Amino acid sequence: MDDLGVQSASEAASGLSQWQRVAYIFSAPSKTFDDIKRGNKSWWMPFVIIAIVGYILFAAVSLKIGMQTTVDNQIRLDPKTEEKIANLPPDQREMQEKISVGITEGFFIANPAVVLAGIALFSVGLMATINFVFGGKATFASVFTMWMYASLPSIVKTLLGAVVIFVAGEPDTFNIKNFAPTNLAAFLFPNPAEANKALYALTSWMDAITIWTLVLLGIGIATVAGVKRSSGYIAVFGWWAIFILFSVGVALATS
Repeated sequence: MDDLGVQSASEAASGLSQWQRVAYIFSAPSKTFDDIKRGNKSWWMPFVIIAIVGYILFAAVSLKIGMQTTVDNQIRLDPKTEEKIANLPPDQREMQEKISVGITEGFFIANPAVVLAGIALFSVGLMATINFVFGGKATFASVFTMWMYASLPSIVKTLLGAVVIFVAGEPDTFNIKNFAPTNLAAFLFPNPAEANKALYALTSWMDAITIWTLVLLGIGIATVAGVKRSSGYIAVFGWWAIFILFSVGVALATS
């Protein structure tokens, strides 16, 4: 016990390495968030890990599914879009398909930049919520760093998706918007084209990895802002509920 106490005191004094913070996110997340609160705000390690794993999925999709098939599958899942494209003249249809493939491939290539921009934007919203609504004292740097580490569970879903593609991927049924079986939609609706759009959108949010990440965000934002953990959970899951309502609303409006 004394050795453990000395080790903990040493970590608190010198700060954790980024590798330690990455490891603790999966075993003792409070240690990672406490270290960030103490002022250790390096975030590049989780960013690099997330980027590398994202490119692994990109390789899996490119090699086993193909970008054209990926785009064709998404069009088939939206009958309105499929009908609209089918009614285009052949030259316009071909151009539309090339543009869609280019956008999809470009999104994969630019994914690290998308991750950075997304986390930066969401960090501003969460910081404002925890500070102005719950009286927290979080800074943007601490929230951004916390969010980057809290996003690490996403690599579990990404790697699982890559494994599924390489081992048992069926090109004709691949859905890039739901590439890993971690949510209710993947189990309830094997064929999304036949599912109610609003219900599919709702059950897609019921995702084990998403909920894991939200729990980490709740702990993390409460820690760096110096508020009760319950306040962190309310802030995070409140935004989650808003996103769910928006997603279901869009699905209803477009169905």
